[in-house]
Amino acid sequence: ALAHAADALPVVIEEYLDGPEVSLFAITDGVTAVPLLPAQDFKRVGDGDTGPNTGGMGAYTPLPWAPEGLTEAIMTRVVEPTIAEMARRGTPFSGLLYAGLALTSRGLRVVEFNARFGDPETQAVLSLLESPLGEVLYAAATGTLDAIEPPRWREGSAVIVVLAADGYPGTPHTGGTIAGPLLDGADGPVHLTHAGTRLDGDTLVSSGGRVLGAVARGADLNEARAAAYAAIDDLDAPTLFHRTDIAARAAAGQIPTPSL
Repeated sequence: ALAHAADALPVVIEEYLDGPEVSLFAITDGVTAVPLLPAQDFKRVGDGDTGPNTGGMGAYTPLPWAPEGLTEAIMTRVVEPTIAEMARRGTPFSGLLYAGLALTSRGLRVVEFNARFGDPETQAVLSLLESPLGEVLYAAATGTLDAIEPPRWREGSAVIVVLAADGYPGTPHTGGTIAGPLLDGADGPVHLTHAGTRLDGDTLVSSGGRVLGAVARGADLNEARAAAYAAIDDLDAPTLFHRTDIAARAAAGQIPTPSL
């Protein structure tokens, strides 16, 4: 009986996805799709990609190691066929299509799709967007993406480093005090985005797992990294922690260019 039961069990074969991961956001009106800059995020909680997975501990854009034509390849092989197939099935999609991909030794592979801006890649990508985001979103909502100019991007690189509460991604320690400059979140070459904070009277405290994001632009990844980590050093937040190696390998030229 056990032998027959074993014979009836399904076998799932999974493909091992080697190579770096890439995130690409595309805004679509259901027919036309406009890509944003590709980015890479860091899911593991600890330096060197150690520890459990999180919602994301940091990200950077653009990708200095990316093969030539990466965005065009993702659009023609993944995004545009997906949008066309959804329309063919009678379920057209308009909005933000997120593609999580792996550039494996056997070529481009899709890891996941989502229908929203992804955190923390979005903060880095949008910090380099020079033209109005609302223009692209409105065109997507009104079916006129083919009539607008492509998005304009600032020169240089952008990095976000996430500050998380002690205990994350398990049960986070909340209520820890946070003080320092840039906490108003104003846009600029360096700014902080709030994800899990609240006011306890006049005191800013943590209220979630991922608490703040230090976002910085620079002429290159090294400059952007230095600015982001300098902003973190200016904070007084004893119950928060962060990774120290966000975009470090890319900035050091240690990621080989994969093939498409």
